[in-house]
Amino acid sequence: MEPSESEPNATSPSNQSGLTRRTILAGLGASALLSTAAASSLMSRAQSAAQALTPPTTKENTMPFTLPNLPYAENALEPSIDQKTMNIHRTKHHQAYVDNLNKALEGQAEYGKWTLDEICTQIGSIPETIRPVVRNNGGGHWNHSFFWQIMAPKGSGGAPSAELTAAIDKAFGGLDAFKQAFADAGMKRFGSGWAWLVKKGDGSLAIGSTPNQDNPLMKGFVDVVGRPLLAVDVWEHAYYLNYQNRRADYLAAWWNVVNWNEVNTRFAQA
Repeated sequence: MEPSESEPNATSPSNQSGLTRRTILAGLGASALLSTAAASSLMSRAQSAAQALTPPTTKENTMPFTLPNLPYAENALEPSIDQKTMNIHRTKHHQAYVDNLNKALEGQAEYGKWTLDEICTQIGSIPETIRPVVRNNGGGHWNHSFFWQIMAPKGSGGAPSAELTAAIDKAFGGLDAFKQAFADAGMKRFGSGWAWLVKKGDGSLAIGSTPNQDNPLMKGFVDVVGRPLLAVDVWEHAYYLNYQNRRADYLAAWWNVVNWNEVNTRFAQA
């Protein structure tokens, strides 16, 4: 039986032409899909990279502020930092900063919407009537939230990355010299305060200290300005139960629980 007009012969020239056209169109469609998929993949990777550089906004750093959970057990930093000190430090002192900050911002329609980072970086824009209490307690909340993250149980914190090591070598002449300069900043801070390692706007590293609960985000209010990479709390409540007045012993032991993995990440993202 001859093929009907409605069923063209598969071997006929006209059908071969149709197959060729369909094959070409199908190939072009597949190429377009592949190009779209590749572009989508590149965009997804770019978005992921951008998100990695932007710390997520969590309940802890938006109003009303809350006390963050520790990333380890309360006794995980022993013997460098004992469990009782950790418990009192976080659930009493840090909690008080959180509560006082929330209270100070009650009814503040504009400033109550700011994140904790914004409160610190724009502290000069806070009305003078509430600025002192917001500065003290907003700084206290930021500093302690940061402090818990840049510590880890002994042996799990890793080591400075090659990139961070190179920057430390350039700025301070080696890791040992850096540790000495950092400890000196902590020892020479009269009364209560913090010692900091920061990455400045030009990419270089600097060490400094701040009084009370100030931090390097508070440009115009502190001597050391930059993105914090590492900090140690030298308020007496951070160490007095175990070390009494021996701040130097506390600072020496504290190096055992530095979370260099976290510091490396912050250095890369700053």
